[in-house]
Amino acid sequence: MHDMIERYRKCTKDVHSNKTPVVQDMQHLKLETACLAKKIELLEVAKRKLLGEGLGSCTLEEIQQVEQQLEKSVCTIRDRKMKVYNEQIEQLKEKEKTLAADNAILSAKCELQPPQESNEDKEYSPSTETENSDVETELYIGLRKKISSM
Repeated sequence: MHDMIERYRKCTKDVHSNKTPVVQDMQHLKLETACLAKKIELLEVAKRKLLGEGLGSCTLEEIQQVEQQLEKSVCTIRDRKMKVYNEQIEQLKEKEKTLAADNAILSAKCELQPPQESNEDKEYSPSTETENSDVETELYIGLRKKISSM
């Protein structure tokens, strides 16, 4: 019977001891949540200052710090933009070189081949038959009068 009571007490101690870490974890998580909420609030205030909102309550020193931070950010953005532009220029120069080489190859191929007339050129070129045709054309302004043929 004593063994049974001992086992019971041992089991109840384990259950109680398991509850305390859970409570401690919950308290720790609540503190961490409160800390993160405070950080979020401070970040939102800083964001509003950078956007120019709520500067009425700021001191001159705080406004100067915001100005310096904005100037630094603008310089960083300009540097990045110039880097991207330079990369694009280099890529376009490489593309220009390859296109020039392709153009030279195509020009060489065109010089080797005899000139060919296209179908369009043949259709629109005047033939000797149309030049000697017996068609009379005249331009009339006003009422058309009947003209007798010779």
